Amino acid sequence: MEMRAVYASVMAELMSADKHVCILDADLSKASGTHKLYAQFPQQMFDCGVAEQNMASIAAGLASYGFKPWIESFTPFATRRICDQIAISVCYARNNVKIVGTDPGISAELNGATHMSMEDIGVLRSIPGIVIFEPVDEVQLRAAIPVVNAYEGPVYVRLFRKETPVVFGEGYSFDLFKADTLREGKDLSIFVSGMMTADAVKAAELLAAEGIDAELINVHTIKPIDRETVLASARKTGAVLTVENHNVIGGLHSAVLETLAEEKIPVCAVAVPDRFGEVGKIPYLRGVMGLTVENIVEKAKRAVSLK
Repeated sequence: MEMRAVYASVMAELMSADKHVCILDADLSKASGTHKLYAQFPQQMFDCGVAEQNMASIAAGLASYGFKPWIESFTPFATRRICDQIAISVCYARNNVKIVGTDPGISAELNGATHMSMEDIGVLRSIPGIVIFEPVDEVQLRAAIPVVNAYEGPVYVRLFRKETPVVFGEGYSFDLFKADTLREGKDLSIFVSGMMTADAVKAAELLAAEGIDAELINVHTIKPIDRETVLASARKTGAVLTVENHNVIGGLHSAVLETLAEEKIPVCAVAVPDRFGEVGKIPYLRGVMGLTVENIVEKAKRAVSLK
């Protein structure tokens, strides 16, 4: 199932159970997967038009009256376009608004650089009081949405819209503030987020075949990062690689570096170079940006060699 379909399905359940839960979109409900909810919940769905700043301000106002608004748009328009509204109307005012940014990083594909937000986590991570969450697959997303909805405070959800490989199995238990260890190891810690997680799983298998025992941890919540898990793993293995579909500046790599600043541990990165995006399909963009399984393996070996 597409991730946006999972998101819409769980939101329908939440809206049925609680009339205070509502969705505001910027004329992009079809892209976000929530367009069919207008017929089912006419009093809880609001099309604000192509006016994201206004959408965020309306959501803040609704939250101040006890509603639980979720706002949604393409990632660049849900973050950098409305950064001031998020900072002041949502976070500074401590309003309970959930923000969904769709098609993060290279997943914007043919929409090109203007719609390809490589810096959204970096834009929001320095704002006090916001939680930043990026789901891996439909299993994690389905478990996470009710938890995010129940959390009292601003949360940014970085949502890949289409299908993703399944990483988590049945019985998965989600904790918003605890990273998930997918594989234990002793030679290297790989911290990965979002759509790159399935690639990191493949890379860890290839590394194992070459005698490198990698510990693989999905950091689904970049802010606040699970410092305890990051520190414990890095101290155990003595080498670190971060993997993310985001600019190397400001995202998971930066968060891990800040956590390990006082540790004498080498940290390498697989991430988008400090550049804008371009038009292309995901396979092409992976190659251009270095977001490949092969590059994960190469950078992992580099991190181990620096021990």
